[in-house]
Amino acid sequence: MATTVVPFSRPGRPSLVGRPPSHTAYVPIEGQRLSEFITLMKPRVMLLAVFTALVGLMIAPDRLDPLLGFVAVLAIAAGAGAASVLNMWYDADIDGVMTRTSTRPIPRGAVSRAEALVFGLILAGAAVAVLALSVNVMSAALLAFAIFFYVIVYTVWLKRYTPQNIVIGGAAGALPPVIGWAAATGDIGLEPVILFLIVFLWTPPHFWALALNRRNEYALAGIPMLPVVAGRAATTRQILIYSILLVPVSLLPWILGFSGPIYGATAAICGAILVVLALQLRGSRTSNRQAASRLFAFSIFYLFVLFAALLTGSSSDRWSSTLSARAAPTAAYDDLPGLLKTNQTV
Repeated sequence: MATTVVPFSRPGRPSLVGRPPSHTAYVPIEGQRLSEFITLMKPRVMLLAVFTALVGLMIAPDRLDPLLGFVAVLAIAAGAGAASVLNMWYDADIDGVMTRTSTRPIPRGAVSRAEALVFGLILAGAAVAVLALSVNVMSAALLAFAIFFYVIVYTVWLKRYTPQNIVIGGAAGALPPVIGWAAATGDIGLEPVILFLIVFLWTPPHFWALALNRRNEYALAGIPMLPVVAGRAATTRQILIYSILLVPVSLLPWILGFSGPIYGATAAICGAILVVLALQLRGSRTSNRQAASRLFAFSIFYLFVLFAALLTGSSSDRWSSTLSARAAPTAAYDDLPGLLKTNQTV
């Protein structure tokens, strides 16, 4: 099947059109300012990233002090939120054009671009500094790199210039489990690299499923998302390819012995469902909003359940190890009479 290429011209940064008429007259009610700044941090997106970071921290072989673990998760959450704030600061022009994003704080006038920039920079700096001073330098360096990659490489550069923006830029969103692991160990191992690959391969089908239903908005905003540049057929083919590639990679923690059969079964079942949904989307010859929406919604469920299963299996193994370690002194005590008899005989 030949790929339909949609001509795409890259305009300059569009003006803030499509905003609610009340933009210039917006007056925030006292007490609502905090909620506007929290909205800038994209809390729903941040929640999934922080959860994968928590899993990376929890399954690491080294145990971090609970208080330091809480500080690490809080710093990672602040770093993820800072990246989102700076993303909204730079994308304020296109956010005002797209229906999905036109009600964000900056297009509505609830927060100025200058305020968002200052807030994002302070939040990013504080998150990296806290992680470096209270946990370790490795995790802080990874967090700083993730923020830089998301804001500069993805938002400023890739998003407006290439349809592969999500593929390459997805590296930033795949780093939280690596950061969590590094917070506990101060190093990077094979396990967090595999977790990185899972999130990295998961990102394109997840986001392209959303972009399919927002193709016209991205085209209006001048963003070369794959559905805009290459068309629906090419996008659904790429979604299917990445979904298929994700299945064997998601099974690696079980294959390599990092996790148990519960995780293996969860990864196999959820991976199969994701591929089936991708096949359904690929097989629908006309624009099928429901098929794309189903895949997008399930992809969120998929990543959460996959990492939850990984955490559950790891917790079970640690609990068994703890019980064994506690049983060892008891066994030694039980053997004490025999040892005493041996000593008396000698």
